Amino acid sequence: MKPMTLNVEAFDDWLRTRFVELNNELEHLYWLQTDKANVTGVGDDLKAQLETEGRKHICALLDEGNTDEGFDAAFDLLGNVGLYMAACRRHEITEPTRETQSPLVEASALAMHIGASIGVTPRFATAHLTTHNLARDGKYKRFTDLPDERLFVDYNTKGILAYKRAADALLKILPLGVSHPITADLLKVARQALQDVMDSNTTLFNELDTDRFFYCVRPYYKPYRVGSQVYRGANAGDFAGINVIDLLLGLCYANEPSYSQMLVDKFLYMMPEDQAILRDCMRRSSLMEHFLAATGAKEQSWYQDNLSLFLEVCELHGQTAIQHHDQLVHKYIAEPSVNMQQQHMSKVTASGPPLHVLIGALEKLRDRRAAAKRSDIRTAWQDVARLKATLL
Repeated sequence: MKPMTLNVEAFDDWLRTRFVELNNELEHLYWLQTDKANVTGVGDDLKAQLETEGRKHICALLDEGNTDEGFDAAFDLLGNVGLYMAACRRHEITEPTRETQSPLVEASALAMHIGASIGVTPRFATAHLTTHNLARDGKYKRFTDLPDERLFVDYNTKGILAYKRAADALLKILPLGVSHPITADLLKVARQALQDVMDSNTTLFNELDTDRFFYCVRPYYKPYRVGSQVYRGANAGDFAGINVIDLLLGLCYANEPSYSQMLVDKFLYMMPEDQAILRDCMRRSSLMEHFLAATGAKEQSWYQDNLSLFLEVCELHGQTAIQHHDQLVHKYIAEPSVNMQQQHMSKVTASGPPLHVLIGALEKLRDRRAAAKRSDIRTAWQDVARLKATLL
């Protein structure tokens, strides 16, 4: 990776220092209000400073043009522009429902230029704050210095990396086959990785303050406009690993319309290498299918050993989905929304649709991953039951 240009470095330094200080001050002012969701008429001088200082850096970068520093540098710069635009959206310097074009003209131009050139959406994505967030002196980029934001990002990163470990292990089974003796080792890796996801979720559930997350962290992940187009907020699921697990375990189906629509919608929010992995995985047979085809070997030790481990991995993947929905989504989004003043309700979700629509979609995804018995959607409960019946 080539060294940063002076303009890129200056913008990065601003993001890591002054930008955070301004957001901290604004969050403090919002928090003192009875209506903590209100940002109108609060800290307008600080908002003006944030917008003006950020624009100055971005104008210098636009004048500099494409310096062809490689993908890593371009992706990092896109993230920096995106963090600035997301903060402007959080503080309602820009608000997509009242605009047809983003007032952040220079930032939009730079974001669209970079996003189109490297094949990703022109806004900050989950990877910018988690898996591709370079730390300096032990500190990585964030919007604020609030302990709850740090906790949220830390444990999201842990969870994402654990899902990636599980997905990588399952992908390695494909060229070996379900009867290979090393398949058991790979299933054990996946099992441990999914347990790590559950442990990360448990820490979040026990330690993340509900109100601090809902009012001071979540608003930075809202949809915002780049040019004329509104892009949904960054989502913790915007990486290939979790869907690779869905598909390879045979718990979700690439040819099922609502699930495949979700994959299509998230492709450009993922790193290009993740896009390639997921596309490849969508055309593969699942491990579930391979075990179902091998039930004639149920008397053999390899079948019993490997199938037992496979079903444990399926069970754990379902448990992580249940845990995420029934604990995290309920505690940190659905529950606090009940007490939110009505004028703010249309802006609750990061993904765009109204809250009840989002919750319904997440419930169906939870039940697919858990192989729950449902008559209204396709799940793998019959396949799992059939395999369980072959265990001796």
